[in-house]
Amino acid sequence: MIQQILTPGLLRERPLPVPEEGSKEARGSAFVIGGSASVPGAALLAGVAALRAGAGKLKIATVQSAATGMGLMVPEAMVVGLPEAADGGVNAKRASDDLLQMAGGCGAVLIGPGMIGDEPTTSLTVRLLGAEGSSSFVLDAAAVCGLAARAEEVKASGKRAVITPHAGEMAQLLDRSRDEVEVDPLNAARAAADLLGAVVVMKGATTWIVDPQGGHWLYEGGGVGLATSGSGDVLAGLVVGLLARGVDPVTAALWGVFLHGEAGRRLSSTIGPVGFLAREISGVVPGLMRETMGSMS
Repeated sequence: MIQQILTPGLLRERPLPVPEEGSKEARGSAFVIGGSASVPGAALLAGVAALRAGAGKLKIATVQSAATGMGLMVPEAMVVGLPEAADGGVNAKRASDDLLQMAGGCGAVLIGPGMIGDEPTTSLTVRLLGAEGSSSFVLDAAAVCGLAARAEEVKASGKRAVITPHAGEMAQLLDRSRDEVEVDPLNAARAAADLLGAVVVMKGATTWIVDPQGGHWLYEGGGVGLATSGSGDVLAGLVVGLLARGVDPVTAALWGVFLHGEAGRRLSSTIGPVGFLAREISGVVPGLMRETMGSMS
């Protein structure tokens, strides 16, 4: 397929659903599984982004030590505390049954932001993908790195999934050096899409979006300010929020990347090219979404 540049004109061909009057359930439910004792804020950033993207309901599951604070920081969400491992991460083995039950009623599930321990997270991810149900999935950070050894199970699940790795995580997934990935990120994204049968968002100074059928799109960046702690968590949250609203994985990935990047561009013009915080990205998104959707009418 011909390479396409991600622009508002391209998004005009993939409009987001317009919410109608009705219940929050009609706007979809997003479920964020993430965080650890050392990185508790990642799930918070992702969860808020999912709501800013338009999801009607939000659940967050995180380590027990962070759950109370999370509930106070995100009062809009249902927050569940999970058993904690000795390293401060989620005890995936003890938590998996409860997470399977909670994920079953959600339209879209994000796994990985702020989690530690690749192998336990990989096992949890594969089990969730293999469960019955029609949820879409976003796999980020620790949920991506170890999937190569379980690639056939991921493909066989038939689940609609988007992965959002940066170069280091992609290097672990493909068993390549980080330099190799950074020299040819499109090749890496294509290899990952083929390996897992998933839509790939290959993050970097420019971002590639690749689908397993060979489509690939390029977003040429929202500025260096987006290279900041927590920015990727926000991007993953935007994508899961869009999936919860019922759009397909490619559309969610394209819109998520565009909104994230344009939010960075806008913040750089009001605050400066660097120095804005990841938590500020989500706040810009609803206005950008309205403007972009308005340009489609």
